[in-house]
Amino acid sequence: MSPLTIWTLEWVPPGPRGFVRDLRLRWACEEAGLPYVVKTVPFEDRATNHLDRQPFGQVPYLDDGGVTLFESGAALLHLAGKSEVLMPTDPTGAAETLQWTIAALNSVEMTTVPWWFLNITGADASPLAGWVEQRLGHIERELSGREWLAAGRFTVADLLMADVLRIPLVRGFGDRPATEAYVARLTDRPAFRKAHADQMALFEAGDAARA
Repeated sequence: MSPLTIWTLEWVPPGPRGFVRDLRLRWACEEAGLPYVVKTVPFEDRATNHLDRQPFGQVPYLDDGGVTLFESGAALLHLAGKSEVLMPTDPTGAAETLQWTIAALNSVEMTTVPWWFLNITGADASPLAGWVEQRLGHIERELSGREWLAAGRFTVADLLMADVLRIPLVRGFGDRPATEAYVARLTDRPAFRKAHADQMALFEAGDAARA
């Protein structure tokens, strides 16, 4: 099997390290045992230096032989199609996994990312706080009654939801013990720990070149 190629930035400042979304693809490959390599684009001019591969100048993007994809959600679903570890093959399990994967992107991350951005820019009162609180409350209720989101086991939906919820500012927004336990359980998985450590090592290796 030819290795997949995950593309990310060659370096980022300390703040985003461990949270750049190529980690989602690394994690998925580690869980599924899919061979992959990581290649990079320069941090400088990152908004324009790879528009031929990612029309918004972002990372990650994925190469799988003749198939190329951008957007982490699309790439995750592509990887999930390669392994039953990530996506059940039975119709019910597959449908549950798909709906929760989309929910992580559309119902949760769509609210938490702009709320997080307003907070770090120093806004006194975010107009999105109530919306985020509602969505996180819904997730807390769901996780209070189940260990996994779909199919009664780990799937790509859990991988993505945990990555959305593990942002420190999001984890600190209210007392949500079921959500906290869920994130801790997911980020304690060996595949996550390896993917996270590998991403950190890549970006830390770039520090010497900038010293």
